[in-house]
Order: sequence, then C-alpha cells, then structure tokens
Amino acid sequence: MANYSLRINGKQVEVDVDPKTPMLWVLRDHLKLVGTKYGCGIAQCGSCTIHLGDAAVRSCQLPVAVVGNQSITTIEGLSENADHPVQQAWLEHDVPQCGYCQAGQIMSAAALLKNNPNPSDQDIDAAMDGNLCRCGTYVRIKQAIKTAANSESA
Repeated sequence: MANYSLRINGKQVEVDVDPKTPMLWVLRDHLKLVGTKYGCGIAQCGSCTIHLGDAAVRSCQLPVAVVGNQSITTIEGLSENADHPVQQAWLEHDVPQCGYCQAGQIMSAAALLKNNPNPSDQDIDAAMDGNLCRCGTYVRIKQAIKTAANSESA
C-alpha cells in the first residue's frame, strides 16, 4: 500500500492503495464516485472514461501510481448542476437509452470540445472511436456533440 494525494473534481483527496490499483477502482471503491462505470476492464469500451488533465483516458487501465500531480475530472465533476453544454445537448437529443455508457461518452465528447471547439465529422468519429454504445445511439451522440460545439462557440 502507498499513500497518494490526488486532485479529483477540484478537491484534494488522500487514498492509501496498492500502486497498481486502477483509477476506476480508486474512484468507485475508495472515493465512492460511482458515475464512472466499469465496462470491459481492458480499455476497449470507454465506459470508464475520465479526464486526466484535459485528456480523455480509460480509468480501468490507469494505475493510480502514474497520475502524479495531474488533475482528474469524473462525470460528477464535469459541472456542478449537470449543465455542461455536452450534458445539455445529450438531453436535447435524447441520447441515453440504457444509459450505461453515457458517462464515458460525455467525458470523451467534453474532452474533444475542450481541445477542438469546432470539430469536423471526422474529428468526432476519431475522438469517439472506442466509446461503445450497446444501444446504438451513435447518430444522436454525433448530433449532440455538434449542438454542444455550437452552443460553446455561441
């Protein structure tokens, strides 16, 4: 076990865990931030996507020991009142079906728009590649990202 001081959703927290513990389990089991979902466990489905700095990363394959001083943002920390433009666009386009993948989808979309506020269709496809939705809401996801992009630049 080792003690880590992490900055998560704007707050400094301490955890005492094995250095190899994936951030997903630190978030869910130790900090009770359960919005980040376990999907495949091998970084292939995107359900566990969080932000490490400004980048979207898969938390199921991110050992706590490599986080260092980088800030972490989870779906709980994306906005105080679920009013992030991506979250609002998700509602406007009625994106969620079963909802399981949505936190990861939203985190990937938010990272895309933070780094590229006016993405092309190809940019969206590339950024969202690997975020799987078993309900097949990909068309609505793309429309929501475009709406969020337009609202952020307005």
